[in-house]
Amino acid sequence: MSTHAKRERLLLADLLESAGPEAPTLCDDWTTRDLAAHLVVRERRTDASAGIVLKPLAARLERVQAEFAAKPYEELIGLIRTGPPKMSPFALKQIDEASNTVEFYVHAEDVRRAQPDWTPRELDPVFADALWARLERAARVLGRKAPVGVVLRRPDGQTVVAHRGAPVVTVTGEPGELTMFAFGRLDAAKVELDGEQDAVAKLRAAKLGV
Repeated sequence: MSTHAKRERLLLADLLESAGPEAPTLCDDWTTRDLAAHLVVRERRTDASAGIVLKPLAARLERVQAEFAAKPYEELIGLIRTGPPKMSPFALKQIDEASNTVEFYVHAEDVRRAQPDWTPRELDPVFADALWARLERAARVLGRKAPVGVVLRRPDGQTVVAHRGAPVVTVTGEPGELTMFAFGRLDAAKVELDGEQDAVAKLRAAKLGV
């Protein structure tokens, strides 16, 4: 049975391939080549990928990622499609599903939404629920830098508190859109913000995510 992570991996690889190596993404100044290199290093070079969260190792991560970015783009796409080597922790199905479902979804949207003619992707209910379940667990971490209180709300009324504080801004949208918002893609997320005008403005200017 195909997992969410496996499906999103293949979709992301297809999007990167179709966009070509020099297309823009929502990841700051990264091109699709830079994003592809990041994805490969994250799964295949755990000795360097620790620099994603550990600042003392960031310089090493940048060097290794630059080395991979210099490889043929088609090779990078192939490595993403085939997945990590057997010795990688990401090769375990449970870790792959837990760690890559949201990672691949967000980065796929980073490629899609950087294009001027992008349209919202309709998610099946099972996958939407899977994204929501992960968002419920990670909301406090993703929203910890918010300058105001933040409540994430699905159209069906389900909510999760991303940051405690006052005043409160309620962010309403489908799980996929709330995920993009919580991971810092505020301008590209199809959500509605409800709250005091100043509080909404502060939240829009904030840096959310990990």
